Amino acid sequence: MKHYSKLKETKISGKTLFKGIVGVKLDTVRLVNGHNATRLYLDHRGASGVLPVEEDFIYLVQQYRYPVGKVTLEIPAGKREKGQTFLSCARAELKQETGMRAKSLKHVLKFNPTNAFSSEELHLYVATGLTRGKDCPDEDEFINLQKIPFAKAYKMMEKGEICDAKTIIMLQWWQLHQRTGHF
Repeated sequence: MKHYSKLKETKISGKTLFKGIVGVKLDTVRLVNGHNATRLYLDHRGASGVLPVEEDFIYLVQQYRYPVGKVTLEIPAGKREKGQTFLSCARAELKQETGMRAKSLKHVLKFNPTNAFSSEELHLYVATGLTRGKDCPDEDEFINLQKIPFAKAYKMMEKGEICDAKTIIMLQWWQLHQRTGHF
């Protein structure tokens, strides 16, 4: 099997096809072998997600997701505003989608959800010491808040009823860290 010492593609030119909350870009790049190729991708400023934990329960939001054509259960999450930190985004999304504030908001990991076609970086947090308030979703968001025991959430994940990647990652992360006692 061949091994490449440098796996970098170099941008030659690029153009923005669409600019909005998420942009669409088309770049021409030079490959490792010297040939040119095109890369079409989403330009994304990043997002934050939060696993709100209260004893043996978590809070998930239920909402209709148009691209997949179904109602999903997910951790509260959302895109960063321009200039916003990932931490302040996490705080804002928790308040906006659940009405909750957290005494502790701990950063646990970051990842690229779809690195083949998006620049998105997603930062995930665990929220504890929750206090309730009034939610304030965006005017185009219709959300049901669900309080679910961890045990039930794991079963729902195994049955495919929870299929959102960031939510599965956080459930798995929590299970691993609770078992090893490292939270």
